[in-house]
Amino acid sequence: MTNAIPDAVLDFIDVGEGQSARRIAVRRRAGQQSGQGPGLVWLGGFKSDMQGSKAVALDDWARAQGRAVVRFDYSGHGESGGDFADGTIGCWLEESVAVVERFCDGPQVLIGSSMGGWMALLLAREIGKRQEKPQAKASLAGLVLIAPAPDFTEELMWKNFSPAVKQEIETKGVWMRPSDYGDGSPYPITRKLIEEGRNHLLLGSAIDLGCPVRILQGAQDPDVPWQHAFALTHRLPADDVVLTMIQDGDHRLSRPQDIARILAAVAEIG
Repeated sequence: MTNAIPDAVLDFIDVGEGQSARRIAVRRRAGQQSGQGPGLVWLGGFKSDMQGSKAVALDDWARAQGRAVVRFDYSGHGESGGDFADGTIGCWLEESVAVVERFCDGPQVLIGSSMGGWMALLLAREIGKRQEKPQAKASLAGLVLIAPAPDFTEELMWKNFSPAVKQEIETKGVWMRPSDYGDGSPYPITRKLIEEGRNHLLLGSAIDLGCPVRILQGAQDPDVPWQHAFALTHRLPADDVVLTMIQDGDHRLSRPQDIARILAAVAEIG
């Protein structure tokens, strides 16, 4: 029996102009007419890419369900152009908006991991603003947030940095942070990343998106403490927001049982 569901298409779009222009890599698959439910948009984490285990598992699941799915790499990540050190939250949000406007049609579930959780919240707000416009194609069906890290540049980085690290960022403009992920190489935390991130902070006020939200959080997460997920839930409306605490879960939440919970949350939204 032949499978009529097409392979994901690798595409590229250009975002920004002049010296800020960057080429963004996108993998997308159209939904089948017989498919059920909204389209899916994957938003990865800081220093992550769209070929990670959770993103690929989501893509495989969407294929089996006949669901449209879009995943992409932020500039300075994965297959996209640009230098990681030039990236900021605003920069990566601009790319996220451009991808959704170009490739998404109809209701969408935004699935964001770690920094992607912050990006999903910001993107949801942007989609809400654009729905008023006649040319808007995408609308919001819901959010699934995995170890979400809204405001992490301020709350989880800057406020926890030692005076010596803060001074290095302020005087040199960059600090090379040691890493336990990837190949273990240190990576740059720039003054621009910290300062520009302050334009996008969410946890200081209510976040009313008007859609269901599902949050999955590992209690053993060393990077985004579970208290951060609680702080986020307090900013969301009480109706149709579910926080699932995974007692033995870490930050990645990439074990088979974790991925099964993520996919169940996506299916629950629609």
